[in-house]
Amino acid sequence: MKLKRMIYFTPRLVSAWLYVLFSLAACGAADYFAIQVQDDQTGRGVPLVELKTVNSVSWWTDSNGRIAFNESGLFGQEVYFHITSHGYEYPKDFFGNRGVKLKPVRGQTATVRIKRLNIAERLYRITGEGVYRDTALLGQSTPTAEPLLNGQVMGQDTVIATPYRNKIYWFWGDTDRVGYPLGNFGASGAVSEWPERGGLDPSMGVNLKYFVGPDGFSKPMCALPGKGLRWIEALLTVSDTNGAERLVARVATHRDLAHVEGWHLMLFDDEKKIFEPIETWDIREPHDSSHPFRARVNGIDYYYLYPNWRVKADLDSLRHLKNYEAFTCLAGEGKLRGRETSLDRDAQGQLHYSWKAGADRLHPGRLRELDGLIKPGERWLQLHDVETGAAVEGGRGSVYWNNFRQRWVMLMTAAPGEIWFAEGDTPLGPWVYARKVVSHDNYNFYNPTQHPFFDQEHGRKIYFEGTYTAAFSGAQQKTPRYDYNQIMYRLTLDDPRLALPAPVYGITNAGGRIRYLMRETIDAEKLWRSVKEVSFFALPPQRTRLGAERVSRRTENGHDILQIARATSTTPASEVLFLALPNAKVSSENSLDGPWQCVARTTEGGELSFSLELSQRGDRVNVASSDPEKSGSGTLAANHLQLSLTNSGNAYLLEGELRDGSLAGDWKQKDGKTRGTWSAKRNDSVPAEERSPAIVALYEYERADGGRLYATDPALPDMSLRRSSKPLCRVWRNPMTARILDPEARPVPIGNSLPGLIRSGQ
Repeated sequence: MKLKRMIYFTPRLVSAWLYVLFSLAACGAADYFAIQVQDDQTGRGVPLVELKTVNSVSWWTDSNGRIAFNESGLFGQEVYFHITSHGYEYPKDFFGNRGVKLKPVRGQTATVRIKRLNIAERLYRITGEGVYRDTALLGQSTPTAEPLLNGQVMGQDTVIATPYRNKIYWFWGDTDRVGYPLGNFGASGAVSEWPERGGLDPSMGVNLKYFVGPDGFSKPMCALPGKGLRWIEALLTVSDTNGAERLVARVATHRDLAHVEGWHLMLFDDEKKIFEPIETWDIREPHDSSHPFRARVNGIDYYYLYPNWRVKADLDSLRHLKNYEAFTCLAGEGKLRGRETSLDRDAQGQLHYSWKAGADRLHPGRLRELDGLIKPGERWLQLHDVETGAAVEGGRGSVYWNNFRQRWVMLMTAAPGEIWFAEGDTPLGPWVYARKVVSHDNYNFYNPTQHPFFDQEHGRKIYFEGTYTAAFSGAQQKTPRYDYNQIMYRLTLDDPRLALPAPVYGITNAGGRIRYLMRETIDAEKLWRSVKEVSFFALPPQRTRLGAERVSRRTENGHDILQIARATSTTPASEVLFLALPNAKVSSENSLDGPWQCVARTTEGGELSFSLELSQRGDRVNVASSDPEKSGSGTLAANHLQLSLTNSGNAYLLEGELRDGSLAGDWKQKDGKTRGTWSAKRNDSVPAEERSPAIVALYEYERADGGRLYATDPALPDMSLRRSSKPLCRVWRNPMTARILDPEARPVPIGNSLPGLIRSGQ
């Protein structure tokens, strides 16, 4: 019977397989039209760019920025593609469309360059199906060993990664599979090699080797009884009693997003390749992604699970919740008790923070519970947009020490899809000024983390990733292949846009003399215990910013005096205290000095825009121009302007009234042929960022003994102080009224926390 069946079906099977094989062979690289979208700054391919035809058919670039186009009916035609991408932009045409015309021809290639708006550079997708799909279809080489499907993973949520036993271990939350809508909810895992030990350069990709089950699908990593979602909150490496390195995870078990079943401390079994529980805690708080870092405090290594929550870096301490310390302003044991919560304030009402074992961690939700008990300026975390001064409500993220910046670096979420960069002098900051480095339009990008083990050029280049998902966003549709997966970004930290203001501390010495210092000097002279306050914020002298002034310090009769080091000054760089903004130029509404944007209209309805740079001395007005074809002069009397203007050989007469900082009137060509009306508004030459309300004047106050005090308050209540007639410069205000510092915490290099692995350049 079997023989008959085989004889009967063999011809059909042969025909079918031959058809498939010939079809696949026929559909080679030469049958596609290759489109590559490149970053206009780096020339690198940009992933996640949508090209859409006028009939709304879309293609998305793969991780190499490539599209394998094979729309048979459009070959040989001129095809218009709309181009869109999160954080990137293609120029508009006359009708406001952003796109390009291409003529698809089989076997040919077109390159499209796109402008990057994000400060961070999108590199590639790490997880999911078809990471390098189009590259493979085009017959090009791919950087990863599994470019199309790895571990049968279609999508993965929230990455947690750490070096362990000379490899990098990766774990994720819920994982989608190929064969059914429900996947793995017990956490997934994989390993990769260090870049220096056979792994890929992180700019190219990550070669993941998944822990899989018998069916080849990424297997559950958390061996816990019962049902529920297993989410790894944090990974930590510690030494056991035998000195061997062990991998530990804090794991939350959820019934759903809001309901917590329990919490566990789990130890990785290196033979079974799973986590097994060693401690269970009665915790009812939801999972909150943590990316711990090590710091040494008074000779003892701690793990900071968050900047304001830490525990000694040993297995016994990790087991018992009483050992976990919170940085808190709560009095007594540091427990929240609703409206009965008591705060730790001194006799002057100043809020006092300190580390307390067993206290409640003041995460953003708990800080909101304290509204009314503490003022906004008393929160330990209060980020502000450096461009606008507006408050940034922070979400999840990570903090790590960065050698290049010589500060702690934070990357965190705010509004859905946004990633913000900030830096602090200590793990607790002060975290005040931040800049947005990534945006995703109506799409989410959450739970970001840096990968300090990928830092390059001593931390000048850092890598971070997050979960790209339509969840909790305004997305109208999901991006094919990319949705619910991990995307890697790179940030170059010497980008001038990342020159953020840092604290300038006020220190009073034993003789009552005041010094103003930044972190580097305080560290070198071990003066943290003498810090009285953060007086204001300014740019560290190592940063570069166009137009910034150098502020140096000189000593007079034992008192420190701040002064502007002029451009011609020989003040050595080592004596520059900080960089500040020059005092703003005040334009009088009754003056024409400065740039003007003008619009001239003809009697026939035509319109022309042009700009003028005007210079006024008394009632005389001149046109300042480097163009020999453009010149002019005139008068301003009783707010009435008369201006003769010559442009490209044509002479014009402009008359107008100056009111409320605007000009309006009539114009005519001197030969009388053409005439009309015109108007003008002053161009504000001050960059928008420098108009931020966070930027304030810094005043010098002189004391009776000749000492100086520097403050952003233009009217200090002490009547014995004499204020300078004009500000010294402009700086950034300090919105914090509480003293938030953790100066004893020193970063532990990665090599020191990993037995047998020492990385140079960290």
